[in-house]
Amino acid sequence: MSSDFYSRDELVETGFIPLDIDNVQILLQVEQEQIQKKTFTNWVNAQLAKRRPPCMIVDLFNDFRDGSKLLDLLEVMSGQRLSRERGRGMFQHRSNIEKALLFLKMKSIKLVNINIPDIIDGRPSIILGLIWTVILQYHIEELASSLSFNSRQSSMESLASLDSRSTLSSRSASSSPVPPRGSPLHRRFRVSAKKSLLLWVREQCHKAGCSINVKDFKTSWRSGVVFLAIQYALRPDLVDLSKARTRSNKQNLEEAFRIAEKELKIPRLLDPDDVDVRDPDEKSIMTYVAQFLQYSKDMPVAEEEMQATTAQKAQEVTCWLVQAYDELLEGWDSTEGESYSERYHVFQTFLVSFNEQRRPIMPLLTAMRRTPKLSDEQRTLREAWDSLTEKLREYKVELDMSLPAPLDTVARWLLKTEKALADEEGDPQDHGRAADEAKDKQEILRVCLEEMPQHVRTFQSFQNLDEYANMMVPSDKMDEIKRRFTSVRVTAKYHGIKLEYREHRHTVLDLLGQIRTKLRVWKRPYISPEAVRVLLQEWHATTDYQTVSQQVKQLEEDTAIVLEEVTTVKSIMGRVLSAWDTYSDGFSSLQAWLEQGSASHSHGPRPEVMPDVMAEWGSRQAHLNELGNFLLESTDPQTSRSLAEELRRLNMQWAEFFKRTALDSVAEPSDDVHTRPQHIQPLIREATLLLKEPLETMAGPLRTYRKRIQFIMRKIKEVDLAALAPSPECPADQLQKLKLAVPEVMQTLFEAEQVCAELQHSVSGLDSRLAELLHWESEARELYQLLRAAERQHQRGQDPRASVLISRGLQLEGQVVTEEQDLQMMVMTSQKNSPMQYLHASAMQDRVRAAVAQSQEAVGMLSSLGARRDRSRSPPEGSPPSKLRRSCDADQDKVTTRSPASDLDRDNFTKAAADSGTWIDAA
Repeated sequence: MSSDFYSRDELVETGFIPLDIDNVQILLQVEQEQIQKKTFTNWVNAQLAKRRPPCMIVDLFNDFRDGSKLLDLLEVMSGQRLSRERGRGMFQHRSNIEKALLFLKMKSIKLVNINIPDIIDGRPSIILGLIWTVILQYHIEELASSLSFNSRQSSMESLASLDSRSTLSSRSASSSPVPPRGSPLHRRFRVSAKKSLLLWVREQCHKAGCSINVKDFKTSWRSGVVFLAIQYALRPDLVDLSKARTRSNKQNLEEAFRIAEKELKIPRLLDPDDVDVRDPDEKSIMTYVAQFLQYSKDMPVAEEEMQATTAQKAQEVTCWLVQAYDELLEGWDSTEGESYSERYHVFQTFLVSFNEQRRPIMPLLTAMRRTPKLSDEQRTLREAWDSLTEKLREYKVELDMSLPAPLDTVARWLLKTEKALADEEGDPQDHGRAADEAKDKQEILRVCLEEMPQHVRTFQSFQNLDEYANMMVPSDKMDEIKRRFTSVRVTAKYHGIKLEYREHRHTVLDLLGQIRTKLRVWKRPYISPEAVRVLLQEWHATTDYQTVSQQVKQLEEDTAIVLEEVTTVKSIMGRVLSAWDTYSDGFSSLQAWLEQGSASHSHGPRPEVMPDVMAEWGSRQAHLNELGNFLLESTDPQTSRSLAEELRRLNMQWAEFFKRTALDSVAEPSDDVHTRPQHIQPLIREATLLLKEPLETMAGPLRTYRKRIQFIMRKIKEVDLAALAPSPECPADQLQKLKLAVPEVMQTLFEAEQVCAELQHSVSGLDSRLAELLHWESEARELYQLLRAAERQHQRGQDPRASVLISRGLQLEGQVVTEEQDLQMMVMTSQKNSPMQYLHASAMQDRVRAAVAQSQEAVGMLSSLGARRDRSRSPPEGSPPSKLRRSCDADQDKVTTRSPASDLDRDNFTKAAADSGTWIDAA
């Protein structure tokens, strides 16, 4: 960063501009930033006034440094409640700012060069950039995205000059691929929030009869007439535009700002002196103008206007869709004869842009689906929409079919399989034909799944380079094919069940239809006794009414029972999951507090435990036991025994701590020594010892360890370093060293806490995969028992369910192995680079090893029943399907012990998986 940049920040912060500045550009930037500071401060306070209870900021650069006001602002803007850290320490400040930035990123708001330390330091340029990002992408963008397409698409040619120079494009522009310069998409498809707002301003000026050509958000506003024209368009009764011609710029601006504040209740963000300058600040004016757009959206609309608006919007959307259709054709034709990558890139750019731009019209299309009778405008809109979506579908297929060999055969297979998986069920009249179609689709799907391993191998072996070492197929397209393989694998299992159900359902409905036809014949006026005898004989031959009636009644009863159980079990699982999460968090918090108290007691002067603190933790311990007892009743025997044992140990630890604290409180009178150095020394010693403790990378130990770090940091923050005074036990020089050591200790603890958070995230993902693998294993063993029973009844043959299940199991094994390897690598890296000295993952290794061994045993059981699997590539029965490498026993005391599961031979594993019809990401 240049020195000029830092000096400018200092000038803005102090508000002092020296007269001897040589660089006029820097002077103008400082003035501009001061205007932005005032505008943004007023805007933030206008938003915070909506909070309950309301609050405000005084200094934009200082009041956001702790993160709490930033969270308040985001709560008002989003309508969501955001958690925060209470306290005035650096840890709480960092945590609050981190939560705010993470929230913005989750909302797909791109933050460029905005870092936590800069916000804590109150860097003016960073704070201004952050608030402008919130204003533009969280406020103006939301308002502009819902404007009518007449506002967004008219006068496109007049805005062409903004395409290349605008730095205020919406977030969608930054997230989409940039089209080539020669593409028609580059010229005019995307409309940024700035352009949309400018087009809306032009419409208001046109309504007001104002002839000013508004070209920008800078000098076009200097006279104040445009502000008055917008107000006249919104409220003609408030403004007399004829007087504007005879007043000065400042008089017009003052009148416009006064009317907005007094009559429209729009906060005064600017002063006339801020706008009537040679180069007004664009961001400040956009922020203020957006308030008028918000006002226009909040205005009530009459019913007649609403109906006219609906028809007008339908026409506008139709025009936009026609234009998009023409641009799609133009873009596609412009890449005729180009490389596959070029054509795919242009099409994908259009598709991404179209998907982002269509958001405002989706409510209109949804409302049209619920309308019983469409108007002429709506029918035209529907036709334009159908034409565009059909053309997009056609070009997608053409891109698949034109892939270089042999990927074109893979794409054809995907298209055929996806068509078999497409849910085209409507309300067929011919149930017999619908039953036959469902049966045919089952057969097509079965054949497609049998062909899947071959196409997976073809895709994996494809060398995506031409003779000049250029990539033939874009990586995005390769990733798309990979996702489609995964989607087919996941969807096929449940879609097969759905097709089977559909076949049976339509078969029954067809039978009922035939019976109804017979009933009409049987109920006609009878001709003769002989005819009646024939009909009665036919009745006996057609159906046994009593049996059908009993079956239907039994089916209804069984269905009602199952549906009731499904609803009940969902509620039970929700309660158990909520209780488990609360129990885990409470358990780790209490354990960390007890261990921290015990460590403090053994390594130095005893910190006093206040009665109210002890009572609060006693209440938590009682609630924890209630949750534990509930979980003991809800879990399987093995899990229940584990929970009971850990709860018993914690209760014993609590009882010992409670007894020791009671004895200490009797033996030692209370002594208020809050300002003695002896209180900070044990905390530093405790932090040092904590970082040297061995830590198992499992969910429970990581949670507890992280809580202990947070407790120590909180205790250190509570010590008032400024109030510490020298004493005989701690002379002045030692006290000075102690004060200098505290920030370093806090930074070390913060780094350790961050490493714990990263490890927790990785362990959580691995735990989820292991849970999926164990669930799969139970499914596999149940299917094995069913197939064994069928085999005893001489029902031989390949069962597609076994093949699909083996494929899924092998994929889950691969995912578990990969994530366990990632965890091992993270542990090694963390031990080298973090302050935590003794990390190890032996317990997690044992879990993975056991889970993989059990899943391999289940795969072997299913394979032995004749499931379709390439036995020539399968390992011998009774042995794992992959080679196992062994680590030296000497390495066991290190962090790096590689599990046998981690060392699976990836080539053999991938072959076995592909041969079983699965998709393995071998990358």
